[in-house]
Amino acid sequence: MFFDFNICGSNFNNNLIHSKEAISYGWDHISFNYNHDNYETYLNDLDLLNEKISNKDFSIDLRCEISHNNINHIQKAVRTFRDKSRCISVLGGDLKINRETCENIKVDILSRPYIKRKDCGLNHVLAKAAYENNVAIELCFNDILTSYLSYRSKIISYFKDIINLHRKYEFPIILTSGASSIFQMRNPIDLSYFFNEIGLSEDEITSGFYKTPKNILKLNNNRKNLILKGVKKIEGFDNET
Repeated sequence: MFFDFNICGSNFNNNLIHSKEAISYGWDHISFNYNHDNYETYLNDLDLLNEKISNKDFSIDLRCEISHNNINHIQKAVRTFRDKSRCISVLGGDLKINRETCENIKVDILSRPYIKRKDCGLNHVLAKAAYENNVAIELCFNDILTSYLSYRSKIISYFKDIINLHRKYEFPIILTSGASSIFQMRNPIDLSYFFNEIGLSEDEITSGFYKTPKNILKLNNNRKNLILKGVKKIEGFDNET
């Protein structure tokens, strides 16, 4: 199975077109990505979108991405949207934001920590924090697709640096297309071949496209019962139990 957790969200009609295209390409689940400023506006369309598709083997969700250069604003947005979204990501790039995100157990994904940087945006301290807080690091194919020449080679190099840190510190990796139009959409097999060429194993690709996103959805379905890390409330037991 293949999950794409980053299709750029648009209006209802465009989302419907992208959903049908994703089905034809062989995706099993897609999440439309919206900035936190617009997220709630499109949340009401989600049920209707799933009804229009009416395919029991395919599902659609929304991802709330927080993009801001102020850490306090990010923390406030995470608290605001945590109970409203089954996936919260923070757009990386600034090292302080990368660190704050990796240290925040309420965040699911640090998206593209390498953006506008001269390195991959992670180090051993952040890698350990991402592992301890189960924050997935996103590698977005669209950053390769829309870049050229030396900058493209730098992005690929950053991907490889993150992969090496992932193997050493075992934080989760999530792989996405980042498509903003049907012309940027690719089938999952082609994307798998690409990520295999830059060094990911078949098991790592399976985790990036399926296990990690599935675990994020599973965790957030039960997040209201989580008391603290590793401890959750189980319904159906009386006080004496």
